[in-house]
Amino acid sequence: MTPLPASTPPSSLTARLNAPARFLLGLGVLMAFAALGQALVGALGWPLPGSVVGMALLWAALGAGVVRLHWIADAADGLLGILGLLFVPATVGFLQFLSAGAAWGVWLLVMTAALLLGAGAAGLLASRLLRPEGSPDQPEAGP
Repeated sequence: MTPLPASTPPSSLTARLNAPARFLLGLGVLMAFAALGQALVGALGWPLPGSVVGMALLWAALGAGVVRLHWIADAADGLLGILGLLFVPATVGFLQFLSAGAAWGVWLLVMTAALLLGAGAAGLLASRLLRPEGSPDQPEAGP
């Protein structure tokens, strides 16, 4: 029998399963919550990603004790191990979306300039308002 993750209680049913079966059980639970979130978003017409709603539902179920952490631990650890690989399709799609128009570069430049100008103005204002008393730049209060 393969070793159990630290979060698996020895008396649980999942403790008697072998590692591939525990992985598949966890993956099934994760996929079920992702599908539930997708169905909920589709049915209610929410402007949110279904997978995010599914993970929020999983978090609530974990907090309420409906789902046990050791049920999904093996699958979650396995998915975290390849997390970088899972971002490749999203990054490729995002880069293809950016090439949709040359206006993106201009808007990015305008937004960056506005951010720097706003942050600079806020920094100057904060430095003038928060100057400590008795600093050399501040005039002395006379009689």
